Amino acid sequence: MADDVTLSTREAIELAKTALMRVGMAEPAAIALAQATVAAEAAGKPVIGFAHLTDYLRSLVDGRIAGKAEPLLTSPVPAVMKCDAMGGVAQHGFSIAREELASKAKTFGIAVFTVCNSYTTGELGWYAASLANDGLVAIAATNSHAVLAGAGSRSPVYGTNPLAFAAPLEGDDILLIDQSSSATALVNVRDAAARGASIPDSWAIDQDGQPTTDPFAAMQGALVAFGGSRGANIALMVEVLAAGLTGGNWSLDAADFQAGESSPGVGLFVLALSPQLFADHFSTRLSEQTGRLSSDYNVHVPGLDRMKRQRAAESAGIRLPRQLFDSISSFRRN
Repeated sequence: MADDVTLSTREAIELAKTALMRVGMAEPAAIALAQATVAAEAAGKPVIGFAHLTDYLRSLVDGRIAGKAEPLLTSPVPAVMKCDAMGGVAQHGFSIAREELASKAKTFGIAVFTVCNSYTTGELGWYAASLANDGLVAIAATNSHAVLAGAGSRSPVYGTNPLAFAAPLEGDDILLIDQSSSATALVNVRDAAARGASIPDSWAIDQDGQPTTDPFAAMQGALVAFGGSRGANIALMVEVLAAGLTGGNWSLDAADFQAGESSPGVGLFVLALSPQLFADHFSTRLSEQTGRLSSDYNVHVPGLDRMKRQRAAESAGIRLPRQLFDSISSFRRN
């Protein structure tokens, strides 16, 4: 649109960082969150890019995020790194630990990083992709406050509980799968509500447990898992990884990330593997296999489109709607 604002990636990072610092976030955390936000926007995921940044900004103002929190990192054994976000954001702790996590994975073949007491993690694929870009295979899992009905339940008991997987291909490309356990992500329902649009009746149920096309009724009811009980089982698996192993809040106990003064206090689980220690020529073989799947069987290989969009954003810039740009620019500490 003619009224859109186009920013270079550097300008976009500066916009996000400045807004976050204005409402009380320490600079290192603001830089990490700004970089993750721009990465999501450049990857073609605007609902968890700058649109989601406004949730962070409001939560800093309202006290749901401890803006000055300094993550506490410990390592009980060499291949395990634990981070207490102390009410801050997971992106900050991961940015601090990332280089050491990658080094440990390359040394031992496997390394695990966990976060507890965090606000929402933003784009989960950002964590896995970061490690894949360093030649590692990565799995990431996180939870949130309860919005997803469990198998046989009409009430929300899990978060959308996404799972991300990334692996390096030859060159700069990566394979990246990033998907929620729900039929859709909560941000898509919120986006439909903001636009006054309906949603597919396969996404959610209302408070009476009936399928609904009304996004407002969906937010009062519950999202449904993809694939029925099988998807709900994956949500439970993610819950065990993201909340059970990290010490974070179970989704049932997590505060709403949009309301109140309490942090959701959820968790993040990241597993990093060094493929070179498991199989020879891993990236070459995987590139050949994904190429065969794509060319011979017309299979969509997730992650390649992301890399193309990110490269395009590097040259053409990040385009933001004027209203969103003005909203972010206007944030000030109360």
